[in-house]
Amino acid sequence: MHHTAFVFDAYGTLFDVHAAVRRHAAAIGPDGQLLSEIWRAKQLEYSWVRSLMGAYVDFWQLTEQSLDFAFRKVPSADTSLRQDLLDAYWHLDCYPEVPAVLRALKAEGARLAILSNGSPAMLEAAVRSAALDQVLDDIFSVDAVRRFKTDPAVYDMVTTGWRLYPHAVSFQSSNRWDVAGATRFGFHTVWINRTDQPDEYGDLKPSLILRSLNGLLTDERD
Repeated sequence: MHHTAFVFDAYGTLFDVHAAVRRHAAAIGPDGQLLSEIWRAKQLEYSWVRSLMGAYVDFWQLTEQSLDFAFRKVPSADTSLRQDLLDAYWHLDCYPEVPAVLRALKAEGARLAILSNGSPAMLEAAVRSAALDQVLDDIFSVDAVRRFKTDPAVYDMVTTGWRLYPHAVSFQSSNRWDVAGATRFGFHTVWINRTDQPDEYGDLKPSLILRSLNGLLTDERD
């Protein structure tokens, strides 16, 4: 292990953002995957647009607004499931390897944190639901700076809070745009490419590409 400070994006990296729709897949019907993909895409789009406008609202409001848009785009999905889906988003499944990997890093003496667009309440609920509260040292939410990733002020919360230089931090995210922002900031970056996506942002390459967090323990390279 070459770093002692590991910071993780939450949604898509530790927690499966499609778990909420999957939990109600039978009731939603055959267009459930499409609904979930639109929900996620708009959630992120709204965060970028809000940051550019300087008109911050917390991530939970964006999550609600993006689901409402997804329902309008997928009329086959029953809008009566709206509250069930929103409730499920507070208790997303974490990826199978996450608890063991974080425990192993912690046992090696690493300092661990989440750095996320999520609101504090959302992140605390997800962490408790996945029983990760005993291994994490900090949860950094963009709510503290009222800007979303990839604004440098977001990444600076870690270096300022932990009094570290950027290169001392290993930052893990499944979102390539997030990895680009963190690379630009100066973090050692690890792209968790779970679904074998093509690379982009060629001038802001990650330090390492892995298919899951397991590679943090074995240092297996993609």
